[in-house]
Amino acid sequence: MSNPQQLRYSKEHEWLSPAEDGVATVGITEHAANALGDVVYADLPEVGATVTAGETCGELESTKSVSDLYSPVTGEVTESNQAVVDDPSLVNSAPFEGGWLFKVRVAEEPKDLLSADEYSEFSGN
Repeated sequence: MSNPQQLRYSKEHEWLSPAEDGVATVGITEHAANALGDVVYADLPEVGATVTAGETCGELESTKSVSDLYSPVTGEVTESNQAVVDDPSLVNSAPFEGGWLFKVRVAEEPKDLLSADEYSEFSGN
């Protein structure tokens, strides 16, 4: 599996796109999606909600388990991916494309996010 080089990664297995006009996209990695199994339910943060780096902001439920969703950055949610709410399997089939979870206006990006290579080493992929 290949982690896109332009993204940053958290040790909780979320990815963060480069911010465009201050807004970045958040999703979970392919490694996390595979570990979860078939995602059947997504509870995503609401538009206008404030998320804090490293804190729970939603959850993903799969046929195997329920997993908390952590925000890799601090900021205000500008969009939740309704397509994932309607069809949670997008998290498994396209974790870096259509399976993104939410967009956030970044107030603060932590210094401990990993590069793609660092994340690959951390996750053993």
